[in-house]
Amino acid sequence: MKITIEGASEEFERKLLDLLAEHRHELAVTADTEWTVERAERYLRSLPAGARRFSEIVVVGGNGYADADTLRDLLGKLNGPTVALSRAIPRGVREGWWPEGTRAPITVVYDPENPSWQKAIAYEMTRANVPIFREAHRNVTLSSARPWSEDAPSALGAPPGWAAADDVPRVLRPENSDSEQGG
Repeated sequence: MKITIEGASEEFERKLLDLLAEHRHELAVTADTEWTVERAERYLRSLPAGARRFSEIVVVGGNGYADADTLRDLLGKLNGPTVALSRAIPRGVREGWWPEGTRAPITVVYDPENPSWQKAIAYEMTRANVPIFREAHRNVTLSSARPWSEDAPSALGAPPGWAAADDVPRVLRPENSDSEQGG
């Protein structure tokens, strides 16, 4: 039997946990640690720009795999983005965004021929998570794009502070007369 409960009150949660504790010897309780588009979006939004770009290169550009040298060429040093990626998982658990045991979506690949010196040769994501994170990247990108506003000025109109016949901007307001300016 699988039960999913969303939006429950704290009182209901407490009662349910008490009931589960009563029957803990009869039940096997597991948390859903799989990535969903919603979780992936939350993960991406929690990242700084460099780490989000890192993820985008791995997921969108590399279809789940990116060579470390390519990432270094595009981003420079990788320690900033990789530290941000690793800190996002425990932060999400603390914030209740995903359960304990959720695995990092992007993992490091080390050189198998040189196990004594652990230098990253690539970063990868499981094939099952690639379409989930691809959609999450698309959603985050689309939601951050600013829609066109009808209030935006026309590119063909006079700039603010200019009259239609001016070739320089007006410094004084039109309501000011020449007599007030001492001339």
